[in-house]
Amino acid sequence: MSNVGFRKMTEKEMYDGCLAADGKCQRALYEAYSPGVYALISRYVVQEDAAADVLQDTFIRVFDSIGRFAWRGNGSLRAWMSRIAVNMALDHLRGNGRLAVSSQPVDTVGDDVPDEPDASMVDMIDANTLNGFIAELPDGYRTVFNLFCIEGLSHRQIAERLGINEKSSSSQLARAKALLAKRIKQYLNEQYD
Repeated sequence: MSNVGFRKMTEKEMYDGCLAADGKCQRALYEAYSPGVYALISRYVVQEDAAADVLQDTFIRVFDSIGRFAWRGNGSLRAWMSRIAVNMALDHLRGNGRLAVSSQPVDTVGDDVPDEPDASMVDMIDANTLNGFIAELPDGYRTVFNLFCIEGLSHRQIAERLGINEKSSSSQLARAKALLAKRIKQYLNEQYD
């Protein structure tokens, strides 16, 4: 890969170089994708030091298992690394007893559940603030919320991934949404009252 010079490497060039254990390509892959992978990990592991550790472990896993990855075109390597990152984040939470997702459905959320905030009002909140509200959720709720709302997994897929039943996933999501709705309404009241 030394003929690549100083131009930016393509995903395919980085992949080919990583297959050959080329340090330059491994560095290029890390530099190109670590910010996005870190952001993904941070949605699950909110403590910065722990998220940085998971990022390092993720890239070690990527480099160790790159031979098992099958290139399918641009974006496929990024998608594969994202799956590894989510799995590493979930493993971290499990290993530290932080993934407290009950295998039993959560009781009803309660009578004080606010209606979902109006979308036009939510649009007035910047993304960093919304991400902060998600980060405030208990680990189990945040994990199910991320897997369902952001990763697009079904409750069946979440249940399989976390070792819980589908109703537990559904009720954890309902609880997460209720807590978010309450926090968003509180924030909007503070900002616009």
